[in-house]
Amino acid sequence: MSINYNLIIAIFCCVTIGKAQDILTQEQAVKLALENNYGIKIANNAVRVAENNTSILNSGFLPTLTGNAGATYNLDNTEAEFSNGTSTVLNGAESDRYNASVSLNYTLFDGLGRRYNYKSLKEQYQLSDLQARETIENTITQLFSIYYNVAQLTENLDALSETLNVSKDRLVRAQYQFDYGQNTKLGVLNAEVDINNDSINIISAAQQLKNAKRDLNVVLGNTLGTDFSVSTEVDFTLKFQKDSLFNKAKTRNVALLQTEKNIAISQLDIKSSKSGYLPTVGLNGTYGWNKNNNNAASFVAVSTNTGLSGGVNLTWNLFDGGGTITRVKNAKVNLESQQLEKENILIGIERDFENAWENFYNKLNIYNIQQQNIMTSENNFERTKEQFKIGQVNSIEFRQAQLNLLNAELSRNQAKYDAKLAELQLLQLSGELLNVQF
Repeated sequence: MSINYNLIIAIFCCVTIGKAQDILTQEQAVKLALENNYGIKIANNAVRVAENNTSILNSGFLPTLTGNAGATYNLDNTEAEFSNGTSTVLNGAESDRYNASVSLNYTLFDGLGRRYNYKSLKEQYQLSDLQARETIENTITQLFSIYYNVAQLTENLDALSETLNVSKDRLVRAQYQFDYGQNTKLGVLNAEVDINNDSINIISAAQQLKNAKRDLNVVLGNTLGTDFSVSTEVDFTLKFQKDSLFNKAKTRNVALLQTEKNIAISQLDIKSSKSGYLPTVGLNGTYGWNKNNNNAASFVAVSTNTGLSGGVNLTWNLFDGGGTITRVKNAKVNLESQQLEKENILIGIERDFENAWENFYNKLNIYNIQQQNIMTSENNFERTKEQFKIGQVNSIEFRQAQLNLLNAELSRNQAKYDAKLAELQLLQLSGELLNVQF
C-alpha cells in the first residue's frame, strides 16, 4: 500500500502556516462585527429613522405655511352695450390677472391627539433601540457560535496532526523492525493504513476549518481574508449568583423590555383614539395680492388689491359613523393582548433560565471531567507506547491507546466550547451579554 508523502507534507505546511497567522481575538471579532455586520447596520438605520420621527418637525405641533401664485390671460371677442344706448364691438380684446398669497394654518387644539402621538413616537424610538439591541445580541451569539467552531476545529486539527506524527514514527519503527527481521510485513502495512486514515481525517478537518472561517468572515461583514486564525483560549466570566442573575433576567431581558414598550404604546394609542371625541380648533391667516388688467369693455382698466385676512375655525365631528368608538375598543383589546404577552414571556423566561442555568453547569462539569480524562488517556498512551517499544503490546493495542487519546482530546475540545456557548446563552437570557468582557 503506497503513501502519498507529498500530500502529507502539504498538509503539515498548511498546519504550520496556520499557526503563524495573526490571531483574531474575541474582542477584535466583536468590534469588527459591531462595525461591519450588515444586519447590525440595518438595525442601526431603523433606529435612526425612529429617532428622526421623534423630531419636533414630525410632531404636528408646528404651523403650516403655504404660498400660492397664479396668472390668467384672456383673449376675447366682446360686444358691449352701454346704458346711454351706445354699443361697441371689441375683437381680440386682451385681459390678464395675477395673484399671489401666503397662507398660515395652525391647529390650536386637536383633542390632545398630537400630544399622545408624539409620546408614542418617542416610545417607538426606544422600542427600535431595543430591537437593535436584540439584533446585536443575536449577532454576537451567532458570531461566537461560529468563532468557537473555528477554534474547536483548529484544536482538532492540531490533535489530528499530532496523531499523524505518532503514526509516522510508528511506521519508521515498523520498517526498521521488518528490515532487521524483528517483525513481519503486516506491522508495516498496518502502520501505513493508519497513516492514510490519519491523513484523510486531517484533510476533512482542514476543509471544515476553511468553511467555518468563511462563515465567520460573513458575520464580520467580509472584512478579513482567508488567512487568519482565532484564539483557542476560553475564560468563563459568569460571576453572578443564580438568584441575582434570575432577577436580572426578569428586568433586563430584551424581549420583556420590548413587550413593556409595546404596552406603553398601546396605552397611548387608546388616549390618541379618544381624541376623536373632542373638537379641533385652528387658526388661519392669509396675506394676498391681486392685479387685474381688464379689456376696454370694462369700467375699470386696472385694479390692484392687497390684503390680510385671518380667522378661527372649530370642527367637531359629533358622529363619524362609529369609527372612533371602534378604534378605541380595538386599542383596548390590543393593550390587553400586550399585557397577556408580557405574562407569557415572564413564564417563558423562568423556564428558559432554569434550563440555561442547568445546561451551563452540566456542560462545565462535563468539560472538567474531560480535562481529567485527558490526563488519564495521556498516561495510558505513554505507558502503552513504552510497552510497544519493547514488544510487550502489539500494534492493535498501541493504535487503540492512540485513538483513545485522540478521542479524549476531541471530546475535551467539544465540551470546552459547548460550555462557553451555554454561558453566553445564559448571559443573553439575563440581559447581561453586552455588559461582560469577551
